[in-house]
Amino acid sequence: MPNWKEVLEEIANVGGGLGLDEVRRKYLKEIQAYSGRNVIAYYSGWLQRPNHVDTAVNDKDVSGFMLNIHKLDRSKGLDLLLHTPGGSVTATEALVRYLKKMFGKDIRAIVPQLSMSAGTMIAFACKEVVMGKHSSLGPVDPQMGNMPCQAVLAEFERAQKDILRDPKNAALWQFIISKYHPTFLGTCQHAVDLTGSLVEEWLLDNMCAGNILATDKILKLFSSHDDSKTHARHIMVDQCKRNGVKVVELEKDAKLQDLVLTTHHAFMHTFSNTGALKIIENHLGVAFIEQLPPAP
Repeated sequence: MPNWKEVLEEIANVGGGLGLDEVRRKYLKEIQAYSGRNVIAYYSGWLQRPNHVDTAVNDKDVSGFMLNIHKLDRSKGLDLLLHTPGGSVTATEALVRYLKKMFGKDIRAIVPQLSMSAGTMIAFACKEVVMGKHSSLGPVDPQMGNMPCQAVLAEFERAQKDILRDPKNAALWQFIISKYHPTFLGTCQHAVDLTGSLVEEWLLDNMCAGNILATDKILKLFSSHDDSKTHARHIMVDQCKRNGVKVVELEKDAKLQDLVLTTHHAFMHTFSNTGALKIIENHLGVAFIEQLPPAP
């Protein structure tokens, strides 16, 4: 397997500005030739540009997938390479429903490194998740203004109980909860309910095939802010397997492992050396690329 440095050298040997694209597409094509399945990479450059809004899952992504899926033989299913911090729950819902209309249940998620938050939701809509020892999924508890909705609701419930127990505490709690907009609590509850219902629906429909106990076990691990403590928690392959996620270990297929990790290196080099923010790209070389705006 070409390592990080060797992939960079291969890109340089191609020459010009085409090296990044050519090498990335070469390995995507090799994954497809090996698996016999359609391959689409859904890659975000959030690790390089963590504060840019367009690195997150958003409503523009469906257009990117429409471009990528056009002319594919959908009877061959889809291998979806995921590298994303997550993003909008409603955009994720639209994207998953579109992918399911195109490929039915024959979608396999491949996580070369990180597929967090809404990225984990996408993975849970698939029939299985290919993960290596270095791969991580993440909690799916929704956030609102960078605050975990479950923690906000729990804080308000704690305030109610504390004031009922001792009304003198009302002044202190009034100062704490006054930071919330009057409709904020309701919005948080709706976000929690929507996220949970979507993940449950998708798991039961595909990965867990109607198994309620397996679905509940996965939801318990991934949906509880009290358990995960932080939305950025990395939930790695062994913990995923123990808690019911249908995992295929990447290391058990040396050829696929080499191709997936080399492709991952090629995408990381692209984000590090260009203004790309997000790339949705298939094995035919069709790509939808979000770019930083040109400098004034």
